[in-house]
Amino acid sequence: MSAPTPPVRERLLALTGDELPAYLYDLDALRAHAAAVRAALPRGVELYYAAKANPEPALLAALSPAVDGYEVASGGELAHVAAAVPGRPLAFGGPGKTPAELTAALEGVAAGAPLPRFHVESVHELRVLAALAARLPAGVRVPVLTRFNLVPGPGALAGGSLTMGGGPGPFGIDPAEADAVLRALGDGTFPRLEWYGTHAHLASGLEAPALAAVADGVVRWSAALAARHRVPLREVNVGGGMAVDYARPAARFDWTGYGAALAALLAARPGLTLRVEPGRALTAYCGWYGTEVLDVKHSHGEEFAVVRGGTHHLRTPATKGHDQPCAVVSVDGWPHPWPRPFARGPRTTLVGQLCTPKDVLARGARTPGLRAGDRVAFALAGAYAWNISHHEFLMHPRPGFHFLDSAVR
Repeated sequence: MSAPTPPVRERLLALTGDELPAYLYDLDALRAHAAAVRAALPRGVELYYAAKANPEPALLAALSPAVDGYEVASGGELAHVAAAVPGRPLAFGGPGKTPAELTAALEGVAAGAPLPRFHVESVHELRVLAALAARLPAGVRVPVLTRFNLVPGPGALAGGSLTMGGGPGPFGIDPAEADAVLRALGDGTFPRLEWYGTHAHLASGLEAPALAAVADGVVRWSAALAARHRVPLREVNVGGGMAVDYARPAARFDWTGYGAALAALLAARPGLTLRVEPGRALTAYCGWYGTEVLDVKHSHGEEFAVVRGGTHHLRTPATKGHDQPCAVVSVDGWPHPWPRPFARGPRTTLVGQLCTPKDVLARGARTPGLRAGDRVAFALAGAYAWNISHHEFLMHPRPGFHFLDSAVR
């Protein structure tokens, strides 16, 4: 459903026009969803949250009971997450890690923090990490998962919204280098690094059967690599990439089916730990971008509603080229002496305040009876929304942020 939850609707109506737009997060809904995801995953599968999807501290804390740890992809994210949910396990991924970032991740040991899992993206990064790890106290070894840019079977990534592997690209180590990398990790070239296994995130936007098939291929490839070098395969991180359907906001990724497939995969490999790293698929559903209709106008046979804010706050529809699902929350009162603009037809294109024709949130949205002063709640705004947007363009006011939590009312 694109309709806001009752707490979100209540808060949206309670805010004044000048307090909009605002991000409204239903933390109770987030906890319930995350708990259901955790329950669908079998023993032997760890659930990490990819903080890049939405790093708001309140969301990180709300997720904490359901997740085993957090994936971060920069030194800034590492410091931010460590402060928001101190002491929780971290996995440090992403290409182009700087020596300063790697040093900061290693120096946490001196303060008593657990070492993160390092997702190493290149041979160069292995060398840098090994040199920096030499400064650690004697006996401390750094856990490493080597990320490989694997090529899945034909058509395995079909239907994905974003491809991260399976062909030329900046992510991960070319699988042609895999044997040389394992030999170096085993022959003392990198004495302070300890190989735990592999990481492979190949695509985003896949449904459960496709994602399970990719995971199976990654595990088989990783097991064969470990067997060739006679080393234990302790962990395989198969990434995230679970589909979120913006055209069908009520749809959900089949976590139960995915969990069953992973259980079958693990049954053949006792002692192996699998790790998944959803981001969008955990937090998208708990967030709404709430705003107010400022004007309704008719242009060449079509109707447009201009709302407070726009894609400088909610970049997702412009980035992905889709229409953000939304629901109108009617407001009966009209406090102004001038006439109230209204839509004549059942569909309206919802646009923001920016001086660009690309500032479109939803095209031809079903909004019968829409009037200036009504509120609009854009759903699936809990991930890759505010944190990827170009906030300063035209210098409009920033949105408010409201974290709705029954435990603190």
